[in-house]
Amino acid sequence: MAPSVAERLLERLDQAGAPGGLCSLEAAAQLGVDHQTLVGAVKSLQALGEVIEAEARTATRWELSAEGEEVLRDGSPEVRLFRSLPEEGLPQAEAMKLPGGSLGFSKAMANKWVRLDKGAAGGPRVLRAVPSVQDTVQEHLGQVRAGGALPERERAELKRRKLLLEVTLKSFWIRKGSAFSTAVARPETELTPDMIATGSWRRLPFKPYNFSSLGLPPACGHLHPLLKVRSELRQIFLEMGFTEMPTDNFVESSFWNFDALFQPQQHPARDQHDTFFLLDPAEAPQLPPGYSSKVKKVHSQGGYGSQGYRYEWKVEEAKKNLLRTHTTSASARALFQLAQQEKFSPVKYFSIDRVFRNESLDATHLAEFHQVEGLVADRGLTLGHLMGVLRQFFSKLGISQLRFKPAYNPYTEPSMEVFSYHEGLKKWVEVGNSGVFRPELLLPMGLPENVSVIAWGLSLERPTMIKYGINNIRELVGHRVNLQMVYDSPMCRLDV
Repeated sequence: MAPSVAERLLERLDQAGAPGGLCSLEAAAQLGVDHQTLVGAVKSLQALGEVIEAEARTATRWELSAEGEEVLRDGSPEVRLFRSLPEEGLPQAEAMKLPGGSLGFSKAMANKWVRLDKGAAGGPRVLRAVPSVQDTVQEHLGQVRAGGALPERERAELKRRKLLLEVTLKSFWIRKGSAFSTAVARPETELTPDMIATGSWRRLPFKPYNFSSLGLPPACGHLHPLLKVRSELRQIFLEMGFTEMPTDNFVESSFWNFDALFQPQQHPARDQHDTFFLLDPAEAPQLPPGYSSKVKKVHSQGGYGSQGYRYEWKVEEAKKNLLRTHTTSASARALFQLAQQEKFSPVKYFSIDRVFRNESLDATHLAEFHQVEGLVADRGLTLGHLMGVLRQFFSKLGISQLRFKPAYNPYTEPSMEVFSYHEGLKKWVEVGNSGVFRPELLLPMGLPENVSVIAWGLSLERPTMIKYGINNIRELVGHRVNLQMVYDSPMCRLDV
C-alpha cells in the first residue's frame, strides 16, 4: 500500500536536509500534492499528540490577474494599438476597433506615442507620434512572474490597472514534536465490547477526551427580530404596571374601527383606497344596541358639549366589515367593557398586534404592520400626565431626547406627535403619536365625566429596523427575508 500524505510528510521531515523544520508550501511542492491536502495531513498529525509542531504563518505575494496574464502574452493595450497603426494613421472610429484600441488609446495619448489630428479630412485621425515604443508593462509583468521585485511606484500602477493581485498565503512551519515518529499510529476513539473481552484495550493508545469541545449546537427554532423587539416592549409595559388587552380579532366592524372613535363616516381614511373591506361576510351581524344609538346621536346631532359632525349617520355603513386599520379599535372595546363596571377603577392597558392598511408598497411601507399602543384611564388626567408617561416609556427604550408637536387626530384632543433625536441620522425623527381621548368617544360608553384617557402609539417595525440596521422593510417581513439574518440576529436590548 502506498504511504499516505501524512507518512510521506513525516519521512520528509525526518531527512537530514530539514533539521530546523519545513515550510508547508515547499513540502507540498516537493511531495507533488496540493497545499490544502498537505494542510489536512498536518491537522491529522496534530490530532495524534506531540508528533509534530506546526506554527501558522502568513505571507503576501504578487500574482498576475487574468488581465495581467493576457498582457504578458499579447502585450499591453497601448503597445498593441501603436503597433497596429499604419504609417498613414487611421480614422479615430477605426482605430478604436484595433486590438487594444478601446483600452489603450488614452494611455497611448498620455505617453505621447500617438496624436489625434482633429483637422484631418474625413474627421479626427489617429497617427503615430514616435517611430517605436518599448512595452515596459509587459516587461514588468514578466519580472513579477519570474519572482523578481518591482519598485513601489511601478507595482502600484500595475495594481491600479488590475494587472496585479496581492495574494495572502497562509502556511505552516512544521517541526518535529517530542513524540516524533515516522510511523503513524492512530489512537482509538471508541472502547468496544471486543476490546474489553480480549483485554486488548490495555495495549492500545486512546485519543484523550476534549472536555472543552462545545459539540454540535442543538437544532432549535429562532425568534424573528420583530418578535424579539415585541417581547422587549411587552416587558417594558408589564414593568410599568400595564395590562395587555385582547387583540385577537383582525376582522373588525367599521363601528368599532371608526364610529366608536368619533371618526365620521365620510372621513377619507374610510375610503377603499386606505382600507381593506370584506366581501364575505360583508357586514357585522349586530351592534351594541344602546351604545350604537348614543354614537349615532353624537355623530349626527352632537352632545356632551359637542355639536357633532351634523350628517346622517347610517347603520349600514357602521356594519361594514374590514381588516382593522389600527389597534385603537381594541382599545375602544376595552374601554367600553370598563364602562360597564358598577364602580369605575383606574386602568393601564397596552396592546401589540397586527393592523392592515391599503397602502402602496415601498421600502418603508407594507400593507400590514404591527402597532404598539398604550393607554391610561383615570380621573383628572391632563396633557402633562401624558408627557410624563411618554418620557418614562421612551426612556426605557433608550430614548431620552423627546420633543412634542401639536397634531390632529379625529378621536384625540389635544393631540401630539412625538419626536426623538436620532444620533445616527443627526436629526429629529417621528417615533410616535399621542393624545387625550375626546369626550365624544368616552361619554357615550358610559364612563364618568371626570375620567380622562391618555393614549399613545407607535409602530413595531420602525424601532426594529433601527435596532438591527435594516433599511428596507421588505428585508424584515415577507418572502425576501434572509433566514440567516433571523438566525444570527442578536438578543434585543432597547435600553442600550
